[in-house]
Amino acid sequence: MSNDTNVDDPPADGAPEEESVPSAQEESSRTDDGSAGDGQGQAVDSSDTTGDVEAGAEDTTSVADEEPTDPLEESLSLLDGSSESDATDGDSDELAEGSPSDDETPTEDDIETVEDLGSSVEVDPGVEIDEEIEDEDLLGGLKIDSTEDIEVPDRLVDQVIGQDEARDIIIKAAKQRRHVMMIGSPGTGKSMLAKAMSQLLPKEDLQDVLVYHNPDDGNAPKVRTVPAGKGEQIIDAHKEEARKRNQMRSILMWIIIAIIVVYAIIARQILLGILAAGIIWLIFRYTSRGIDAMVPNMIVNNGEQRTAPFEDATGAHAGALLGDVRHDPFQSGGMETPSHDRVEPGSIHKSNKGVLFVDEINTLDVRTQQKLMTAIQEGEFAITGQSERSSGAMVQTEPVPCDFIMIAAGNLDAMENMHPALRSRIKGYGYEVYMDDTIEDTPEMRRKYARFIAQEVERDGRLPHFTRDAVEEVILEAKRRAGRKEHLTLHFRNLGGLVRVAGDIARAEDTDFTTREHVLQAKGRSRSIEQQLADDYIERRKDYELQVNEGGVEGRVNGLAVMGEDSGIMLPVMAEIAPTQGGGKVIATGQLKEMAEESVQNVSAIIKKFSDVDLSEKDVHIQFVQAGQQGVDGDSASITVATAVISALEDIPVDQSVAMTGSLSVRGDVLPVGGVTHKIEAAAKAGCTKVIIPKTNEQDVMIEDEYKDMIEIIPCDNISEVLDVALMGEPQKDSLVDRLKAITGSALDKSGPGATGTGSSPSPQ
Repeated sequence: MSNDTNVDDPPADGAPEEESVPSAQEESSRTDDGSAGDGQGQAVDSSDTTGDVEAGAEDTTSVADEEPTDPLEESLSLLDGSSESDATDGDSDELAEGSPSDDETPTEDDIETVEDLGSSVEVDPGVEIDEEIEDEDLLGGLKIDSTEDIEVPDRLVDQVIGQDEARDIIIKAAKQRRHVMMIGSPGTGKSMLAKAMSQLLPKEDLQDVLVYHNPDDGNAPKVRTVPAGKGEQIIDAHKEEARKRNQMRSILMWIIIAIIVVYAIIARQILLGILAAGIIWLIFRYTSRGIDAMVPNMIVNNGEQRTAPFEDATGAHAGALLGDVRHDPFQSGGMETPSHDRVEPGSIHKSNKGVLFVDEINTLDVRTQQKLMTAIQEGEFAITGQSERSSGAMVQTEPVPCDFIMIAAGNLDAMENMHPALRSRIKGYGYEVYMDDTIEDTPEMRRKYARFIAQEVERDGRLPHFTRDAVEEVILEAKRRAGRKEHLTLHFRNLGGLVRVAGDIARAEDTDFTTREHVLQAKGRSRSIEQQLADDYIERRKDYELQVNEGGVEGRVNGLAVMGEDSGIMLPVMAEIAPTQGGGKVIATGQLKEMAEESVQNVSAIIKKFSDVDLSEKDVHIQFVQAGQQGVDGDSASITVATAVISALEDIPVDQSVAMTGSLSVRGDVLPVGGVTHKIEAAAKAGCTKVIIPKTNEQDVMIEDEYKDMIEIIPCDNISEVLDVALMGEPQKDSLVDRLKAITGSALDKSGPGATGTGSSPSPQ
């Protein structure tokens, strides 16, 4: 027989006893728990009847002639009996049917269905737009004086900016109840989208979950579900019944004690009477605990829930995620706590009919992921003690409903340690979404960024609104942080940090609005730890004269690197040629990672091809000066290494006022790298007057205004152009460049690449 069999359904043999008219109590239970009214039982109801089905045909005899044995039926009959007025009865009937009260009933105009939602959101209702200047205007043509003029949408799904594909998928997933896995960088809106989904799900399906004492097996508590709001009424009815019983028992106890004491006084057996009274008190004291044990434990209460539940289980241990049973130090002697009172729900149970959000999904251990996968598949999961040393490990409830929508999130590395079966289950019954880091810069997006600032001000509640020029400065910073020409960053958490710091500065000055000056101050104060370390590193190098930014030195080049995501630093590279003692080698030091080592090997291919020196008799030593414990990773120092080695081989000095960054192919082409904006600013801070970057990175340069007059940006296509700019000494340099041009097959403009330096550097505007 299937587990979907309901205790109220007739048996297969069609016994005439089962066809009798059910009692009022049975009708109430069938209506309230929803198991028989719609022809299909709740997930938990199937588990509730499993034991009855396995017991055999004897348990399927007529229940119409017997007292109700299901704890929920007893609760409902007790609740019906405690109703003393028509108003109370009406409230109970409304809650039993799962309908909201009159105050909470939405009007037809207020109801918004998923079908009403789309990918287009009204960005600026009530705000005029100047379409003639929207392409050039940093605010996309918005005619506002401050963010106070911008209306903020009420729903989270309408506040999402830039992630249109992910937003549309969330809307579809909410409609079809699909799981979603979102992969992307931190701060791109994953948790916000998960919360938005909980607002799109219907509320009418919510349930309260009750755990009852099992008189047959105390370690196997029974689990029942009722419509949201009905659980509190059941608990109150049970507590009232327990109070009345305890009151009657207390009255009976004192009557018995009084009789014993009077008899003892008459019989002049005072000591024996006191002893007997104490025994009676103890008997009544410990037997009364059985009455308290009959009060169910409500582990999930959705009575006051206005939207579908949202549970953030990020970093949760097994007990918090899957449920647990508390340890009972007093397990006998009448002092123990009933097992059903020690049951604690997990996030998977609290999110029943709602959304379970787990960020950094790969941090869950494999066993927890396997159990989570089971909960997703079955829609129910029994609660047991998670610690084998706890008395709770002896307890296991009936399956508890956990019909949730799973929103898994993480960075790109999250997929590496994620259980393949769990990912397959999400992908097979849902969607996988990659969160973008940047988005194309359009007038509409700039208007949405202005609305983002208004959202942050309203959400914080303590910040002054931003003036128009302050909003423009934040949008400029969004362009700069994107690292790509004509793009805006989607790392809103970090950008929101800048907004809050600027607002805090304005509030400290007791101004009515946050101005551009406040935003500029905030950019300095909200620097990342990496940027602060990089600035301190540059200052210390100046103190010890480790930084050279003038003159010419053989075999030394000022390279550039990035610390973290938004911090540049100058990293000198030195090369030395020495006689070999056992075959020519290329030896690189400075804690090089795998990719950096491979880039050194690529550079050696070019050197061997053009050089007249027999490298089989020479060792090439390359040192990344003061690379630190983190070492060097990536190949962005390839042209730096090549220039240093060629300078050492040919005894040609390198101009120390030049810094450089760029990858290098084995054919001598300069390839694009990341972080060019931060590297250029680091070179300017270090005192260099020229910086060489790959020509393909020219469109990504978004340096601050203060650095534009400090440094000349020179884009290069090949190694011959790099050497022509970096090396000093005209006769030797010209001969070397001519030889190298013949190898790389590149033609060098006689006017020199320096002529297109700063003129080709785009400004943030």
